[in-house]
Amino acid sequence: MTLGNEFAGEVEAVGSGVTSFQVGDRVFGYNGTRFGAHAEYLAMPEDGSLATMPANLTFEEAAPSTEGSHYALSLIRKAKIRSGQDVLVNGATGAIGSAAIQLLKHLGAEVTAVCGTEHVELVKGLGADRVIDYTAEDFTKDTQSYDVVLDAVGKSSFGRCKRLLKPRGIYLSSDLGPLSQNPILALITPLLRGKKVLFPIPRDNQEMARYLQGLLESGAFKPVIDRRYRLDQIVEAYRYVEAGQKIGNVVISVEPSTS
Repeated sequence: MTLGNEFAGEVEAVGSGVTSFQVGDRVFGYNGTRFGAHAEYLAMPEDGSLATMPANLTFEEAAPSTEGSHYALSLIRKAKIRSGQDVLVNGATGAIGSAAIQLLKHLGAEVTAVCGTEHVELVKGLGADRVIDYTAEDFTKDTQSYDVVLDAVGKSSFGRCKRLLKPRGIYLSSDLGPLSQNPILALITPLLRGKKVLFPIPRDNQEMARYLQGLLESGAFKPVIDRRYRLDQIVEAYRYVEAGQKIGNVVISVEPSTS
């Protein structure tokens, strides 16, 4: 199986019944179930999770705009976060966290972000209203309370973050949590009518792609890119990502075949 699930490129051919896209369209999207984006060609259904690219973006800028952001968007929508709410984002420099900050600010939320010393200015630039340096203090001991805590790296837990939540506050995580507890807590805690865990299963669909298209076009969202690799450097790229040190996204550039 060819890996890779987010992509950007030019439409080379369309089926006889396709009306939404045409040859030559510059498109971007997400293929979370069938993968295949780490290749020169990829087939997508017309109603799949893809949209035309904003004219102001390059392929390398558009390609990393759907994976981390669609996870972040799923979490944000499940919690029904709205303008004026206080949200803490742990793991603010990853693909999910860096997207979440921007999506939350677009909605009008007040965002506190958690990251390391060397990335404080980057996170402020994404729009965070306040930044906690986890190398200097334990964010779970923060004196502020939040409507939502969004753990974008899955390195904390509901138990540790519970004290940060307001009486009806919500804990969200991109990870199953210790002993895979988050899906279980998502079933139990809403019944207790207090602080609760939500664990949504993200959906990738065309509405999501078009929503992100609008944010990219307006400049409200811009994926953070750490490094770029050619396709023949993909092993090196995977090793870098697996080291757990990347910031935002790593992009693979697939050059067209000359043969």
